[in-house]
Amino acid sequence: MYRINEIFCSLQGEGFHSGTPSVFVRFSGCNLRCHFCDTRHQEGKMMSLQTIADEVNRYPEVRWIILTGGEPSLYIDEEFLSELKQKTDKKIAIETNGTRQLPAAIDWVTFSPKMAFPGGDLELCVLSRCDELKVVYCGQDLDQYEGIQTENRFLQPCYSENESEYQENLKACINAVMLNPQWRLSLQIHRILGIR
Repeated sequence: MYRINEIFCSLQGEGFHSGTPSVFVRFSGCNLRCHFCDTRHQEGKMMSLQTIADEVNRYPEVRWIILTGGEPSLYIDEEFLSELKQKTDKKIAIETNGTRQLPAAIDWVTFSPKMAFPGGDLELCVLSRCDELKVVYCGQDLDQYEGIQTENRFLQPCYSENESEYQENLKACINAVMLNPQWRLSLQIHRILGIR
């Protein structure tokens, strides 16, 4: 059984696959406590793998499953991935804080380290390679991410409900990308479009 916060279908709103229809399986619970996290960790219900697959299969035309959280690597293993792929015939991506090793059967790894934020340094990152590195930017030194092997580096401004604070974060993020062209800008298009 797995504690699932929600399962829903929407467009991937961030990073490399931005704009791609995806089924999001959001796990409850995380080993970090970042101040900007949008997951209600106290919520969720226990679901079997079959029930998760049944929910995902409500969207047969969608190609991607996104395991997100919380921190999904706390709960998944090779058996989970193998059975979910078999039951849904979809590709599986994960969004992870990188503090735990991952099973091999994941089709796309989005590594979003949180060490620059309050609560984000409780555990050290152990991942050293990924398909996509997505950093929530608040002015931190980008040199700390140089050792991570990836073809795709994204900076994303830290979201704030305070509009002037968000605009400052956005401006700083754009400037950082302009000064560091190995990075690309990622915007949370789901917020811009007003979708989940």
